[in-house]
Amino acid sequence: MINGAHIVIYSRDTEADRAFLRDVLDWPHVDAGHGWLIFKAPPTEVACHPTEGEPSHELMLMCDDLDATTAGLTGKGVEFTRPVEEARWGRVTGFRLPGGGEVALYEPRHPQP
Repeated sequence: MINGAHIVIYSRDTEADRAFLRDVLDWPHVDAGHGWLIFKAPPTEVACHPTEGEPSHELMLMCDDLDATTAGLTGKGVEFTRPVEEARWGRVTGFRLPGGGEVALYEPRHPQP
């Protein structure tokens, strides 16, 4: 039985991204050896969306209150890369990790499992 998911973020600066997850998002972690940090992620959902283009994946972190969460992260120096989008399914914005990757931040408005 599948009991979890392992998310990999490919980065141009893994040390900076690890420090971001550790120090800015305050995620619990273990050192798997030689500074290779593995983080405990919050509860996760998986959704499948249709596409006309090539199949892809997207990392979206979830929160209960997008305004409060963006304010808290802005106070920690996080710069958001796109304005808040209001949709019937939720509210979403995005920020860039120090290593160059972009992550969406999402306040769902749909029923949650």
